[in-house]
Amino acid sequence: MDTKYCAVDGWVDAIPAPGPRGTATFDLIVRPADADTVAQDAPDTVVSCTSGDPRITLELLNGIQPGDLLRVTGTLVQPQSPGGSARLTVDALEVLDTGLVPVLRDMVLERYGDYVVIFDADHDEVPVFAASGQWVGRADNPDAIATLIDIHERVNGGDA
Repeated sequence: MDTKYCAVDGWVDAIPAPGPRGTATFDLIVRPADADTVAQDAPDTVVSCTSGDPRITLELLNGIQPGDLLRVTGTLVQPQSPGGSARLTVDALEVLDTGLVPVLRDMVLERYGDYVVIFDADHDEVPVFAASGQWVGRADNPDAIATLIDIHERVNGGDA
């Protein structure tokens, strides 16, 4: 197994995810340093990253968004097979630039006590979740939200 300690600059592909035993994982999209000289259709490199450092994990799970440009430093393990992704264990993280924050135009999240509902301008139905993330159901319209919550609380003994 070929390993190397290095720093890599790249863009976060998706929201970092919690991993096992207090870790966080994410994919970094890396463009070649000589991007102007390679073919336009040359693929980007995907580096699968993970960190167990509590400070880095906290930042990844709470502050990093898709499109953020990061410099990560750590131990890089080359893929075992051609076409596989390299793996980087992150020891240091620096945010070089932040991605654009998506603007929700036609959708609004609203909290009703221990419940969260999603209003979408394109639909009459309203998805309802408990604040813990548990699916409650779909109200036929905004006026039916209270009824759906009442039914959920009766069935679950008042637990949201």
